Amino acid sequence: MKLYYSPGACSLSPHIVMREAGIPVSLVKVDIRARKMEDGGDYTAISKKGYVPTLELDDGQRLTEGPAIVQYLADKAPQSGLAPTNGTVERYRVQEWLNFITSELHKNYSWLFNPTAPDSVKATVKERLAQRYAYISGELAGKDYLMGKNFSVADAYLFTVMNWSARVGVEINDQRLKDYHARVGARPKVQEAMKAEGLLK
Repeated sequence: MKLYYSPGACSLSPHIVMREAGIPVSLVKVDIRARKMEDGGDYTAISKKGYVPTLELDDGQRLTEGPAIVQYLADKAPQSGLAPTNGTVERYRVQEWLNFITSELHKNYSWLFNPTAPDSVKATVKERLAQRYAYISGELAGKDYLMGKNFSVADAYLFTVMNWSARVGVEINDQRLKDYHARVGARPKVQEAMKAEGLLK
């Protein structure tokens, strides 16, 4: 399988999952602004959406959208425990988290990365994110990870999104969230992924 990624973008989430699952990682770097790959190829020929991630399967099919990709990867390596078994309430809890992160966090950060967004909009977005992070902090009480003791695909996604905070002026001062972020960031496979993307030395 081949993962089309941009360093530090939301594609870091499936990259982490691949390494955590023990799935061989073949990476293709994409300049998402220019929509070009490292070899100069047109990325929109790979994904008409023009953004990452895209996962190319061994049979040539392609999957897009991070929450779908990470579940596919977890199901390819069920022994990894990265996602509960399909059909269980726990699996729907993971999907609940993935949907929350993508709609309530990820999409809000998009405004903060937009240089044309008015300051008033950015201020409102930051207030909204503060409320969402307060909710997450409450849900993490007494837990190591979102699902309890076990690291899941949802944690890979939340960690990735939290990484953007310093770049766009979102302050995360809550100690529980800071401890959670540090805990995920210390995982060997997470560090491997970040080093491979040039995010860590």
